[in-house]
Amino acid sequence: MPRFFSPVAIAFAVLATILVSNVAHAASPLPHAHAHNDYWHTQPLIDALDHGFSSVEADVFFTGEKLLVGHDLFELRSQRTLQSLYLDPLRERVKQNGGSVYKDGPRFMLMIDFKSDGEQTFKALEAVLANYREMLCRVESGKLIDGPIQIVVSGNRPIETMKETENRLCFVDGRVENLTGKSYDKNLMPVVSDRWTKYFQWTGKGSMPENEKKQLRQFVDAAHANGQRVRFWATPEKDAVWQALLDADVDHINSDQLERLEEFLRNGK
Repeated sequence: MPRFFSPVAIAFAVLATILVSNVAHAASPLPHAHAHNDYWHTQPLIDALDHGFSSVEADVFFTGEKLLVGHDLFELRSQRTLQSLYLDPLRERVKQNGGSVYKDGPRFMLMIDFKSDGEQTFKALEAVLANYREMLCRVESGKLIDGPIQIVVSGNRPIETMKETENRLCFVDGRVENLTGKSYDKNLMPVVSDRWTKYFQWTGKGSMPENEKKQLRQFVDAAHANGQRVRFWATPEKDAVWQALLDADVDHINSDQLERLEEFLRNGK
C-alpha cells in the first residue's frame, strides 16, 4: 500500500536535510590561514570564513566621518564601512557560536591596515570598537583581557600613542626590526609581520637556500621567545613556499587565494 506524506512533513524533512548538510560542510578553522586584502573577494569576510581562515586583513581609511574599507581612495563607498563588512558580521558569528568565531575554535584576528593618518584613524577606531568591547581582546588599566577576536593595526601605526594608551581595544602589528632593535611587549605587539622580499630571494623554485632557511628560523624563534606570532606578506603563492613557512613554524600564512591555501593546508602538507 503506498504511503503518503503531508506537505508539512515533507517540508520538515527537507529542512532537516539542509541543516544537517550545512553542519556537515561547515568549515573547520585553519589557524595558519590569513586572508590578505580580504575585501577584494566577492563576499568580504564570509568567503574567508567559508574556507576556514582564522585571520583576515582589511585596508581602512578614516574619512573624517566613517572608517571605510578599500585599498585606494577611489575604491571607497559610503556603505562599505568597517562595521558593516567586518565588525557586525563577526559579532553575529560570535553570538551564534557561543562565544567564538568558529564553534570551540581559536581566537580570530582582524588585521586593519591604516591607509589614512595613523593618529586620527586610531582615535576613530577606538571609538567604533567601544561598541564591540565584549567580543574583543583588550587592555584595561594595563592588564590584558582575552576575547574571541583580536584587532591588530598595521600600515600607518601610531605605535607610541597606542603604547601609552592604558585602556586599548586594539594591538600593533610589528616588524622584524622590532625583534632586534627597539622591542615591544606582546601585549602591545602580538604579531610581527614584514615583506618577504625584504629578507628572502627564494621564490619557491628548487630548494630554499640554507642561509635563508636559517634566517627564517631565527626570526621565528626570536618572535616566539617574546610570545609573538609571525607573518610575512608578498610571499609567492606556491606550495613549496607555504610548506617552508609551516616547517619554520610561521604562524600566519598570507594569501589572496582562499581556495588554494585551504586545499593545501587540509590536504597538501
